Amino acid sequence: MSQASPPPPSDAIWLSLGSLALSSPLRAEPLGAGDEFPSFDEIVKRQDGACTNTPRTRSCWSNGYSISTDFDAKSPPDGTTVTYNFEISNVTKANPDGSGTSRDMMLINGQYPGPLVRAKWGDTVIINVKNNLEHNGTGIHWHGIRQLNSCQQDGVPGITECPIAPGSSRQYKFRATQFGTSWYHSHFSAQYGDGVVGPMIIDGPATANYDVDLGALPITDWYYTPAFTLNEVAQHSLRGPPSPDNILVNGTHINGINDNGKYARMNVVKGKKYRIRLINTAVDSTFSVSMDGHPFTVLTSDFVPIKSYVTDQLTLQIGQRYDVVITANQTVDNYWFRVSVGTDCGTNAMINSGKQLGAILHYDGAATTGNPTSTSKVTMRTSCNDESSSNLVPFVPNQVPTSVTPSPIPPKTISSAG
Repeated sequence: MSQASPPPPSDAIWLSLGSLALSSPLRAEPLGAGDEFPSFDEIVKRQDGACTNTPRTRSCWSNGYSISTDFDAKSPPDGTTVTYNFEISNVTKANPDGSGTSRDMMLINGQYPGPLVRAKWGDTVIINVKNNLEHNGTGIHWHGIRQLNSCQQDGVPGITECPIAPGSSRQYKFRATQFGTSWYHSHFSAQYGDGVVGPMIIDGPATANYDVDLGALPITDWYYTPAFTLNEVAQHSLRGPPSPDNILVNGTHINGINDNGKYARMNVVKGKKYRIRLINTAVDSTFSVSMDGHPFTVLTSDFVPIKSYVTDQLTLQIGQRYDVVITANQTVDNYWFRVSVGTDCGTNAMINSGKQLGAILHYDGAATTGNPTSTSKVTMRTSCNDESSSNLVPFVPNQVPTSVTPSPIPPKTISSAG
């Protein structure tokens, strides 16, 4: 059972910076070039209880389930139950980029991003949510979760539920019939722009092998003015949202005002392969991302396992997720994880600051101070186009009917009292 810790006092001025951390070292040797990933047909042939999930067999899961299982048709029988406790509270003096421009936020258990919700394919997930906000109702939406036979757990006030009133609580409960990476967020007005948001991982098989899962890497725009204030301004001005003041990667970043703040850092060991779960949790921004010297092997698009492909850059719209694998095969050093803003459909005050937007990939043994000096051969996109559909090929083939014969609708007589 997993259980989140209680929130700190409402006047806390610190923010924990999410859950991105290097996992415990694995005993297996790093994957080599000869560790080719099997085809769909090969996986089907060996899909049995002896096929378990290891660094060299990520296509497997357990008990006859694997990456070739169509999770829209079936999922593992009931697994364990994982439980989380959320308390949503008002917090003052929040300053995640060190700019000195503190602002009010609404946080889950006093942290930003909110606590990681993690379960395994087939598990039952329970989240107890208590609303400690002074004036707002709330409701938590579990983004992308199918909610098969549990639509009342979808967390959308006004559609599937009434808002959770201040001082009240409710329990969400659903089965993890899919696997992959997603996020949860408030679906009450502009609330998630003020901090009620966090990552969610459903562990399962994958379409490429890797040694270590680095976890979720949420990327968002950041405003120095609370979202509720900006929402009112946008509605009355009829101009839409203003330009964000910064971005945050896993809840932190440097700023364009002073030398404070810090970049998020991903720690790796040379010779190993790492899975990174990219999430765009922004309010109004499209992002493109790349990693100097480290191309991405793309495993999933949202909750859909795809035939893996290699690219040097990915574009994420709001709410989109891509799981990627990188190979730590470069000289021991620090490298930029670069983020660009889709200026074709938005902008950002940090673009012209002269400071790099992004995070740091840190090799064990490299300098622990200073910024990377790596260079990029990639021309970062500013467009807002999705990835090419030719790359996003589901691993499990599903045939779409070429024609549909509608079922006849039986006649119905409507009479009125005369």
